Amino acid sequence: MAGGGRGIYHLLRSSRLHSHSTALPVLSSLTPKKDQDASGTKTLRALALLGAGVSGLLSFTTIASADEAEHGLECPSYPWPHEGILSSYDHASIRRGHQVYTQVCASCHSMGLISYRDLVGVAYTEEETKAMAAEIEVVDGPNDEGEMFTRPGKLSDRFPQPYANEQAARFANGGAYPPDLSLITKARHNGQNYVFALLTGYRDPPAGVSIREGLHYNPYFPGGAIAMPKMLNDGAVEYEDGTPATEAQMGKDIVSFLSWAAEPEMEERKLMGFKWIFVLSLALLQAAYYRRLRWSVLKSRKLVLDVVN
Repeated sequence: MAGGGRGIYHLLRSSRLHSHSTALPVLSSLTPKKDQDASGTKTLRALALLGAGVSGLLSFTTIASADEAEHGLECPSYPWPHEGILSSYDHASIRRGHQVYTQVCASCHSMGLISYRDLVGVAYTEEETKAMAAEIEVVDGPNDEGEMFTRPGKLSDRFPQPYANEQAARFANGGAYPPDLSLITKARHNGQNYVFALLTGYRDPPAGVSIREGLHYNPYFPGGAIAMPKMLNDGAVEYEDGTPATEAQMGKDIVSFLSWAAEPEMEERKLMGFKWIFVLSLALLQAAYYRRLRWSVLKSRKLVLDVVN
C-alpha cells in the first residue's frame, strides 16, 4: 500500500508539473497582449486630453476675439499720480486739462454737472474763474415783463452746452451722440486708462479691416470704429505755463481733469479716512491697554466662599 501510494503521488506531481509547464507559454503569450492593450488605452487617453486642450485653447481664443470686438482692446495700466492711498491730484495738470477741454473737447462734449465755482481753489483763483465765467452768455429769465434775456455768466452757472438738444448733436456729428464728460471716467470700465488709451490709440486699420466712411479706426473703442476723429495732435494747444503740448501730455492732463470732475471730493475723502484710521488706532491701543492691564486682573481673580466661618 505504501508503494502504491508513492506511485500515485509521483504520478499526480508529474501531471501537475506538466500542466504548469504547458500553462507558462500560454501566460507568456497572453501577457504582451495585455501590455499592448494598456499602451493603446494610454495613447487614446493622451490624444483625448490633447484634443480637449486644443479645443479649449481655440474656444478661449474665439471668446477673447469676440470680447475684443465687443468691448475693445484691453487698455494698458498707467501709473496715475493720484491713485495712491495718500496721493492727491496734480492741480497744475487739472488746470492744463481744463484748457485742453475748453479748446479741444468743449465744441462737441458737454460737462453739465460742473459749475465754474467748482474750479475755485482747484485750478484757478476766484478772480480768474469769475472772468472766465463772464465770457459766456447765459439765457436767463423771465424778467418782469415775462421775457427771457441773456446775461454774462457767473460762478454758479454750469459749463455751457455745445448743442441745444440731442437731436442737434446727432445731426452735427453724423448720427453719433457725443457723451457728457462729467462722469466719463466712472461710467467706463477702467475709466482713466480707457480714456487715455482711446485718445492716444488711433491707428491705421490693419490689413483686411475696412472702416466705413466717416468713421475712424481705434482698437480701444468697442467695435474698433469711432465717429470722433483724432483730436490730440502735438501742439494742438499752447499751455500757459509753457509745458510742451505733446499728444501724451495733453492726454494725461485731460484725464486728470476728467478724473477730478468725476471725483472732486477724493482728496477730502482720503484725508478724512486717514484721520479716522488714526483716531481708531488710538482707540484700539487704549482698548488693548485696558484689556491687558485692567480687565485681565479682574477676570483672573478667584473668589472663595467660606461657609464654615
